[in-house]
Amino acid sequence: MTAAPQEIRTLLAAAARVLPGAEGRHEAELLLLHVLGRERSWLFAHATDLVDPASGQAFADLLQRRLAGEPVAYLLGRRGFWTLDLAVSPDTLIPRPETERLVELALERLPEATPLRVADLGTGSGAIALALASERPQARVVATDMSPGALAVAAANARRHGLDNVAFRHGSWHAPLAGERFDLIASNPPYIASDDPHLARGDLRFEPASALASGRDGLDDIRLIIAGAAAHLLPAGWLLLEHGWDQGAAIRALLADAGFVEVATEVDLEQRDRVSLGRRPATLE
Repeated sequence: MTAAPQEIRTLLAAAARVLPGAEGRHEAELLLLHVLGRERSWLFAHATDLVDPASGQAFADLLQRRLAGEPVAYLLGRRGFWTLDLAVSPDTLIPRPETERLVELALERLPEATPLRVADLGTGSGAIALALASERPQARVVATDMSPGALAVAAANARRHGLDNVAFRHGSWHAPLAGERFDLIASNPPYIASDDPHLARGDLRFEPASALASGRDGLDDIRLIIAGAAAHLLPAGWLLLEHGWDQGAAIRALLADAGFVEVATEVDLEQRDRVSLGRRPATLE
């Protein structure tokens, strides 16, 4: 027997009752609008519209996946970052608002209307690389990643937004940059300890482990990036790294030991350590 059509408001009220947390209603709206192919502004004037049984079932299926913990961004296939709407997939880390702080700090060190060279290591969906490329169209950006799936998503995002000043390369960290130097290198690398219990909870269960965890203290990949950065930075070039709230002191020490100057840690909107950075000396040895 075919289920009867239901009003939008009825479906959303029922979904909001079962989805956990303060964001339950908002998540329900996003999922239903995705099924219906509508924008959120449309919803307010159509609360009593009937949803056909096929769409209602598709919404119910997405709701069950969300109740199982699957991130909304993966269910929708997209996530907003900076000024861009980006496709995401289980091959990519989901872009997060705190990473926009890294973009802000990078832009402060990239003068406008200047043909600079920038690298984004471990680009994932392309969030950092594409945000920088969109704000600095005269810059040339190289984005690297070990995951072919992630690079495919990032390249598609670049094409969708008409950003042709980004090149995507497959490989680990600096490996695809052999023989090249840049004005700025940015990265949001894995920085969670491999035994952190949060990796087995919530949305993190569905994101690629290789983009989240990095050794016993979470710093293995950051050590590699810092150690290899000097060979790929121009004199006075910058290295910027996103990291966890309690890692600033350790990363500043690693940067200083590697010969970086002007080493500092910047906080995010919640006043937590979020990005550490350093500059290569103006005269390289």
